[in-house]
Order: sequence, then structure tokens, then C-alpha cells
Amino acid sequence: MKTFNLVTLILTIAAGLDVGLVGLAEIDLIAYLFGEGSMMARGIYVILGLSALYQIYPFVKAWSVGEIHAEAAHT
Repeated sequence: MKTFNLVTLILTIAAGLDVGLVGLAEIDLIAYLFGEGSMMARGIYVILGLSALYQIYPFVKAWSVGEIHAEAAHT
């Protein structure tokens, strides 16, 4: 499960970078690489969205265990 969490975290970061590029420079890297509106691009968007949804689980788990408060104390 740790590997799956790491993979979904990397995919979520990639999605955030893509959205950042769209906001800053109006460049959609996924659409550029795979074709705007193509089935491949749409599939990648779905995978990125599902990865972000999955990342809610570790976030909620960390919050309930208190890891978030522990991390905040280190700053």
C-alpha cells in the first residue's frame, strides 16, 4: 500500500504542475503531448483525478492520528 500511496502522490503532484502551467502560461502539457480531447488525454485526466481522490484517505488518516499537528510543531 505504501508504493500505491507514493505513486498516487506523484501523480497528484504531476496534476498540480499541469494545472499550474495552464494557469501561468496557458499550456496544457497533457493535451499537448497526447492530443487535445483525445481518449488518451482524457484517460490520463481521469487517472490523475482518481489519484487526487485517493490522497484524501492518507490525509484524513494522518489528521486522525495527529501527524499533521506533529509536523506543524517542527516548524
